[in-house]
Amino acid sequence: MSKEVHKKVSAAPAGILKILLFVFFIGFSAWVYQTTLPPPPKKLGSLDGLPITSPRIKLHDGRHISYIETGAPKDVAKSKLIYIHCSGCSKYHNPFAIAASQVVLEELGVYIVAIDRPGYGESDPNPKQTVKSLVLDIEEFADHLDLGQKFYVAGYSMGGQMIWSCLKYIPHRLAGAILISPPVNYWWHNLPSNLTNEAYSRRLQQDQWSLRVAHYLPWLTYWWNTQTWFPGSSVITTPGVLSSSDIEILSKLSGIMDPIMQNLMTSYPTQQGEFESIHSDVNLVYGKWEFDPMDLENPFPKDDGLVHLWMGDEDLIVPVTLQRYIAGKLGWIKYHEIKGEGHMYALKDGMGDTFLKELFYNKN
Repeated sequence: MSKEVHKKVSAAPAGILKILLFVFFIGFSAWVYQTTLPPPPKKLGSLDGLPITSPRIKLHDGRHISYIETGAPKDVAKSKLIYIHCSGCSKYHNPFAIAASQVVLEELGVYIVAIDRPGYGESDPNPKQTVKSLVLDIEEFADHLDLGQKFYVAGYSMGGQMIWSCLKYIPHRLAGAILISPPVNYWWHNLPSNLTNEAYSRRLQQDQWSLRVAHYLPWLTYWWNTQTWFPGSSVITTPGVLSSSDIEILSKLSGIMDPIMQNLMTSYPTQQGEFESIHSDVNLVYGKWEFDPMDLENPFPKDDGLVHLWMGDEDLIVPVTLQRYIAGKLGWIKYHEIKGEGHMYALKDGMGDTFLKELFYNKN
């Protein structure tokens, strides 16, 4: 066999190997891409969809916001308040319904409407959701419900963080606000690095990684928290970040719930899918914000309203050191720190009354 023929014969297997490797790479890339895509949300309504059990408001883009009312009747109420729930929760996780008394609500004349945020419960998802879009949804919702030119807002945990956006984008519509244990985005530019580094280092390693993914590679958040090679966010997968007081509060609540309420508190919030709810929240909370709350100006320069920020000093989810810093920089914030409490104290019996009394008895 000549040298030229031998070279051709030897080159053939090498060429085939390159083709096979290329095909394998394309196939592997397609598989990886597919694993990062979340499943489509489950349908709401219609014959083959999830049941609609609560009233809903239709927004201008065709999406719906589900809600439930409590407190004084809207037509005779002195004040109207919109409640925004925490991550993994719904309109039923409402401290003003769970941890407030009807006597106080009627005495204060407060009408409270709690919503399911987009993608939660019975509210349609918003694939293009941002910290600003949620606030615009709230404003439109308030107008549809005829809550007047000014209304109050309150939010717990992730819902509390969204109150910063209300103060940024619709301060002219607010009569007052309550932030309850709002998460802190470690990448807000006004936070000193020594404080953020110290607080960040106290988080579990798996949480540090999941937050980096949410901030730098948000399109990987769903895959990161559903793959089984290494642990995802502990806040999503386990209750290991709860304090002893948190566990006690949740245990007590669980003991007094009937099966229907148990379902509303556990399965109902994420019934459309975890990506549309919990994973989307992680990206919103720790993604790249258009503003830093510490750049906000006092929404009530005429002292015609107040902003209250509540925090437990033993919170294992939100660093109290960063919360103190933020409150200290914003002199118009009325900061309340509760000794010995963790992240769940808002659901403790009587706390709903405490929040409302501070808001309405101490307006000035």
